[in-house]
Formats: sequence, C-alpha cells, structure tokens
Amino acid sequence: MDEPSFSGLLIVVSVAFAAPFLLGLFPAVKLPAVVLEILAGIAIGPAVLDWVQIDETISVLATIGLVFLLFLAGLEVEFERLRGRLLRVAGGGWLLSFAIAVVAGLALKGAGLAQTPLLVAVILSATSLGVIIPVLKDAGEIESPFGQLVVAGGSIADFGAIILLSVLFAGEGGTGATLILIGGLLGLAVTVFFVVRGAERSTRIGDDLIRLQDTTAQIRVRGAIVLLIAFAAVAEELGLEVILGAFAAGAVLTLADRDEVMTHPEFRLKLEAIGFGVFIPVFFVASGMRFDLDALLDDPSNLAMVPAFLAALVLVRGLPALLYRPLIGARRAVVAGLFQATSLPFIVAATAIGRELDLIGGAESAELIAAGLLSVLMFPLAGSLLLRAAPVVLTPKET
Repeated sequence: MDEPSFSGLLIVVSVAFAAPFLLGLFPAVKLPAVVLEILAGIAIGPAVLDWVQIDETISVLATIGLVFLLFLAGLEVEFERLRGRLLRVAGGGWLLSFAIAVVAGLALKGAGLAQTPLLVAVILSATSLGVIIPVLKDAGEIESPFGQLVVAGGSIADFGAIILLSVLFAGEGGTGATLILIGGLLGLAVTVFFVVRGAERSTRIGDDLIRLQDTTAQIRVRGAIVLLIAFAAVAEELGLEVILGAFAAGAVLTLADRDEVMTHPEFRLKLEAIGFGVFIPVFFVASGMRFDLDALLDDPSNLAMVPAFLAALVLVRGLPALLYRPLIGARRAVVAGLFQATSLPFIVAATAIGRELDLIGGAESAELIAAGLLSVLMFPLAGSLLLRAAPVVLTPKET
C-alpha cells in the first residue's frame, strides 16, 4: 500500500487558503471563493501547469468534502417551514423544473448534443445550496420569507435530484430494487431520529453532552461525524450514492437537534468550520484538477455549448420561480430564479457518475461543468444586486 503523500496536498490546501484570502483583500470583487478554487484547480492540475496530480490522499479528502457539503446542506433545511403554501409552491416549482428539464434534455438529444437526455435533465434540475446559502446569509435574508423560500426550493431540488440520480442511474438491481433500498434508508433515518430524540429526554445523557461538548472531547461534533459516516456507509453498502446518505444525515440531525440555541449555540459553527475550513475547499480544488479542459477546447462547437447549457439552467430552474410571485413579489421572484439556477457541486458529482457509467462523454461533462462555473460566477452576483433594490413583500403567515 502506498504511503500517504502530502506534497500534492500542500499545493491544494495552499490554493484553498489563498482563494478566499485574496478575495478578502479586494472586497469590491464580488466573486464566490468556490469559483476561484475551481479555476485555480484547473491551473495547477494536469490540464495547464501540471503541478499536482489527484493522488489517493487528495481523492479521499475531496470525497469527504463532497459528503460534508451535502451534510451541511441537509442541516440548513428548516423543516418546520416546509409546510402549507411554502411547501406547495416550492415543490410545484421543482416538479415544473424537472418537466422542463426533460424537454430540454430530449431537445439536446435530438440535436445530437446530449448522450443521455434523462441524465442531463436530472443534472439541470438541481441547485447549489452550498453556494447560495452563504449569499443569503451575507445579505441578511436567510431567515426572511424570501430566503426560506429559496432554501426550500433548493432543498427540494437537491434532494429530488439526488433521489432521481440514485434511482435512475446509480442504484444496483434496477429501479424497483433501488426504490426499496431508498425506502430502507428512509426507515433507518426515521429510526435514528426517534432514538436521538428519546436520548435527548434523558437528563443524564443531556448533562453528559453539555459537560463534554466544549472540552477536548467535543462530543457533539464526534456524534455528528458518526451520524454522517454511518449514513454514507449504509448508502454505499445499499448501492446508493453516498451523497444521498450524507444529505439524509444532515436532515436527521437538523430535525432531532431542536434546542441548539439554549444548550449548544456553537455546535453548528463547529461543523461548518470543519466542513468549509478543511474538506469542502479540497473538493472544489480537486474538481478543478479533474476538469477536462482539452475535451472542452478540442472543438469550437464544444465551447459553443457552454452558453447553451447555461441558458438551459436559467430556463429549467429560473422560469419556475415565477410561481413565487404571490409570496415574494415579481422582482424577488426573478432573484430567486437566478439563485435557483446556480448549480455546480451536483453537476460535478453527477457528471463524474455519468462518466463512470459511460452515459456522458468528456466534452459534454466539461461543457456542463463550465456552465456550472459560469452560473456560480454570474447568477449570485446578479441576484444580489437585484435583491438590494427589490421591495420586501409581506404575506400572511401560512400554516
């Protein structure tokens, strides 16, 4: 067995540090750090400078980064607000998105531009919550009706896309068997939820958690990591995607952990520090290193497809946001559409799975990732600028 190598990892983590640090020196440059991390990954990787290759050490940390990203996305879902009109509107918007995505995928297939239209449809129907949530937090909108609608729409889109990817392409034994396996994972999630909630009612356990949570034991963080790895491992053993297990783990934790403000207000910050401070940046830099730049530049028609896929993202995820107008107003609905059309991590993960299954070519994968990069670069910035001028629409509280 090869010894772990840290020389390549040193370059990767240095890039991961430098990207947000340099952006912090120039606050007027409204560029998400993830874009710079991926672009820097392309530059240092085999496609350009060839300073570093993806070795086993980087690959493992990048995989944990992807899993952590979906885990934190599950933690952001506020289920108590996913009800009534909010749930109906956000859910209806995603169903419309997927219907449009299927039509777009078939059109691209008919034009000879897509190899597997249904996979393209699934890819186009997702939203990058990990990119949008920091933008909403910075704008002070994460708790507003607008922010919660965007988070709800993105949560449903991410979860729906992950489920569809697992059912249609990544499951073992056919669609029916995969649905049964997903049902089993859901049953496990429900069981764990009730076990955790039951444990919380124990005064002895509660006192022990409070006593150990801010010591070197960091017991709540360790428990969260056990939950994350357990769900990822179970999903893998069932032949499902580990990102489905990670998202489910985050959802279970956010449902079970209801008193964080009173007893452990630093818990979520600690998890974000681990994710965004260590593993997630490695995933983004490594994604840039894996980017097939040669396939993208091999033919001018490949480059021409990038704006086509970018437009497809706007059409698929942006257009259904018009359903939000009665709740948040027309201008904020446009902003929600831009935020929802922002997608990158799921594109990277889904195209990697597609390439492993020979369902998508290198050029098509590069085109989709390039479109995702542009969406992250353009849409959050454009949405933030529009949001500043968008009036707040107050609606009656839905139950």
